Amino acid sequence: MSLDTATVRRIASLARIRLEEEEVGRMQAELNGILGWIEQLQAVDTTGIEPMAGGGAVSLRMREDAVTDGGIPDQVLANAPDRMGEYFGVPKVVE
Repeated sequence: MSLDTATVRRIASLARIRLEEEEVGRMQAELNGILGWIEQLQAVDTTGIEPMAGGGAVSLRMREDAVTDGGIPDQVLANAPDRMGEYFGVPKVVE
């Protein structure tokens, strides 16, 4: 499948992307390349191969839902530009 310039402009409009006239050709080539890769993937025979993810039988182990402060304020605030004790220091915005 190959996209023409009118279709590329329509896709850009739907995606709310402004394309200059000189960018349309480059975008057309990129989109056609992506569609080429998709066509290659669709040609692969996947009969008899089970999906690797998204299975219904998979369940995650539940953990206790507990609120904590993390216990590591020094590590959390290590890169803070300003700190006041165990809190982030921020400029006053309301007088």
